[in-house]
Amino acid sequence: MNRVADLLCLLVFLTTVTCDRVYVHPFNLFSFNKSTCEELESLVQEGKKTFVPISIESQTTPAYEDDLKDKDKLEAPSLSSRGRQKLSFVKDFVYVLGVRFYSKLREARRGQNVLLSLTSLYGSLVSFYLGASNQTATDLQGLLGFVPPSGDPDCTSRVDGHKVLSSLRMIESLVKSRDEELLFSKTLCLFSAPGVPLSEQFVLDLLPSADALYARAVDFTNPSEAAKQISAFVEARSEGRSKCFLTDIDPSADMLFAVDVRLAVNLKQASRLKEPQEFQVDSDTKVLVSMLSVTGTFKYKTDASGTFCVVEVPISKTALLVLLQPINGSDLEHVESKLPLQSSAWLQQLSPREIKLTLPELTIEGSSDLQKLLADMELPALLGKGADLSKISDTNLTVGKVINTAFFKLTSDRTDQPEDPTAQKEDVVFLEVTLNKPFLFAVFEEKSRAMLFLGRVTNPLHGA
Repeated sequence: MNRVADLLCLLVFLTTVTCDRVYVHPFNLFSFNKSTCEELESLVQEGKKTFVPISIESQTTPAYEDDLKDKDKLEAPSLSSRGRQKLSFVKDFVYVLGVRFYSKLREARRGQNVLLSLTSLYGSLVSFYLGASNQTATDLQGLLGFVPPSGDPDCTSRVDGHKVLSSLRMIESLVKSRDEELLFSKTLCLFSAPGVPLSEQFVLDLLPSADALYARAVDFTNPSEAAKQISAFVEARSEGRSKCFLTDIDPSADMLFAVDVRLAVNLKQASRLKEPQEFQVDSDTKVLVSMLSVTGTFKYKTDASGTFCVVEVPISKTALLVLLQPINGSDLEHVESKLPLQSSAWLQQLSPREIKLTLPELTIEGSSDLQKLLADMELPALLGKGADLSKISDTNLTVGKVINTAFFKLTSDRTDQPEDPTAQKEDVVFLEVTLNKPFLFAVFEEKSRAMLFLGRVTNPLHGA
């Protein structure tokens, strides 16, 4: 674990030391100071308040539950110099860990669409870090990439998870737009076994990390009925927009954690082609899909070996869509195996080009269990039955599934076919880029350059 954390920390050091006049160790931006440690000690001595969540079948809204929609003000977030430094470090930690998760998923789902919300997965781990103690907290902190510059085992060698969650939420707040072309939302659900007390402070700490948070009690001893109740609850609270597909619920579990992140984009500068176009799923299969066409000046590059091309398309004032497609006979699996170690590499060495881009309309949803991903990374005990999560509950918790659902939709409400811009600019040579075979895509927040989503499209007709 320490070796992995050291490598993560070294990566961030190398990517930031060259661009900042004064290097600040990432740990020092997020760690506790001595005065905060003293406050924490006094809180421990006072003891923690707990509550027992109401049943998932209850029709009342409990006092402890807080929907943040009314608190989500419309002001654009502002970033201080220190805030920008924090985002610079966090985005790299998010990406490095996210690519590790993605590599496990792509192996397990060969030939299928894949979608991950990197910030959501990382945020789920930070949430459990807030509820962890002793060795579990140390191991989670290392996996998150934060290694103290000194080996002192006191409070100041710990990262303040609230600061990390705040940076993640800042990234998500920056991407939010009040324009019609982009809708972003995040919902967090905690489901605990009946009678299991939860820490009031833990739930309060998580409130700012989502647009809405729900905590309910579910009887996991009847797994099939519990799955039905949870799915119905999630669908009802999201007004049908979200679904929680659950199988193999552990009847001995005390908690199930679920996060749903959704991004829907109306690409207004694009037009839907009148006729469906062919998409080459594999050497034997072609499907007809609805395609979008957009022409403009976009950033573009091909890699040095000529195996893939990259196109960067602004999809709102706050978000960038980056498309990566194999070229010259290379295949997607080969390209995936060589994903950049740094998120910034996706956006580097791109040059403006006049491009006519054709790509599929997309509605893609991906669901992953963090517990399964950790097991695939040979870390099954990290949130397993021996984990110390005493800051979440006095009960010796057994965490079941940790579900992260991501949804991405790309469409256009323009059905009219505009005049061919290439005919209007006879002196301009337009590069035609057509995504008609499997490709990768990523969604970045424009200011911080943080990657929120990473996905693979093998068949645009398969939503999940």
